[in-house]
Amino acid sequence: MPSALIDLRSDTVTEPTEQMREAIATAPVGDDGYGEDPTVNELEATFARLVGTEAAMLVPSGVMANQIALRTLTAPGDVVLVGERQHVVLYEMGAAGINAGVQLGLLEDGRGIVEADDVVAARAAAAHHQPAPTALFLEVSHMASGGTVPTIEALAAVRAAGTGLRLHIDGARLLNASVATGIEPSRLVEGADSVMTCLSKGLCCPVGSMFAGSLELVAQARVERKRLGGAMRQAGIIAAAGLVALDTMVERLADDHRRARTIASAVGERWPSVAPSLEAQITNLVVFEHDDTAALLDHLSRDGIAAGTLAPGIVRFVTHRGIDEHAVERIIESIRRAP
Repeated sequence: MPSALIDLRSDTVTEPTEQMREAIATAPVGDDGYGEDPTVNELEATFARLVGTEAAMLVPSGVMANQIALRTLTAPGDVVLVGERQHVVLYEMGAAGINAGVQLGLLEDGRGIVEADDVVAARAAAAHHQPAPTALFLEVSHMASGGTVPTIEALAAVRAAGTGLRLHIDGARLLNASVATGIEPSRLVEGADSVMTCLSKGLCCPVGSMFAGSLELVAQARVERKRLGGAMRQAGIIAAAGLVALDTMVERLADDHRRARTIASAVGERWPSVAPSLEAQITNLVVFEHDDTAALLDHLSRDGIAAGTLAPGIVRFVTHRGIDEHAVERIIESIRRAP
């Protein structure tokens, strides 16, 4: 087996850059519980400007940010309309029911976004003795469909169908979506009450995500962050890496996307039946069906490549800063011999 492991399991395996490590070591800090950490304050202001909101808040994880959104935008018993394959539904260990006491109204999202007509139909059900939805959650980019990014027109249509509902955008890879499409992050999240973005994926920070919204909403979110155990003190050592990431790591996401597309081409050549599903995957994810995922992952492992699955029969590859051109060559060679 080759000595150097190629890790395609997730972009969460990235490590901080040397510039980040230096910033962490020298960051001015204070007690963020009192709002006195200057580096945290700078990061929060920087991110709020990036997504076009009044305020932002640093949190330990994207899952916590999504849970805070549920707790600030809803009340127990509320119905939240959400795509059936979104992260908040499938990959947060059922936290929505525990932390917010909400019901999830699941809508089909096979193309990476819920349909406006489905939102209208779900809301119309309230006239037939069914609970009325109060919030709508969207995911940009949509991880389970391979990092697809809805068009501005599709987002606008869904937003219009959800008029009157509180809107949260899970933008864990929002900056991947922005780089891949050339659309500013603020435009991709236009009209949202709250936005979440991860710093610890392709941006290579060791920890941290951002939650953004109005001044009033973020003030409420700080209360919910504390209730969930996510308040931090001298968090500037985390925020310092985030500032470096936003300054130096966003444009390079295009390299990850290009390498993912090269790998996707090899996947489509090896298994032509999945090629059409790969066409809309424009970011750093390659997601495809396979009849025997265990055999495929075992084959890759023997070649020194770690990969993962999203569901039975669904394989996911994720490119990131640790996947260079040499790694792509090894991945492609392994795919060509794969079962």
